[in-house]
Amino acid sequence: MDWKDFLKPEYIWAFVGVFLLILELFIPGLFVFFFGIGALTIAIICAFTGININVQLILFLVISVVLLLALRNWLRGVFLGFTRSKQDSSQNLQDFVGEKVIVGQAISPTQPGQVELHGVNWKARADVAIPVGAVVEIIGNESLTLIVKPVSK
Repeated sequence: MDWKDFLKPEYIWAFVGVFLLILELFIPGLFVFFFGIGALTIAIICAFTGININVQLILFLVISVVLLLALRNWLRGVFLGFTRSKQDSSQNLQDFVGEKVIVGQAISPTQPGQVELHGVNWKARADVAIPVGAVVEIIGNESLTLIVKPVSK
């Protein structure tokens, strides 16, 4: 095999594709990956057809952008992992009104404390002093601070 054989379009596209895939390891964001796949796809197409450079470039851009738009979010979830423990930001804290929770840090009228709600510690305030371990009821919220009252026995 002569060195001029490596100047064939399929070899050039394959080299560019592998280079872009390796470059993705050093550039965060899962962006360059799709252009590497696009280049490798064009290398395969060039190996079996004799399309000219203009068609190669247009196909490269179209394939790369379509893959980027179609698969980027899904692949980011695969590589970064999906989490279920994140709280849904659209969930309104008013949904928790009436729930009973346990005080984790003492609450006084002048100093907020903490309560545990669904495994998460929340800042809480009350009009009366409430000791650690007491059961309280959520009666409202101010921003991300829950307003609680002691549960009557």
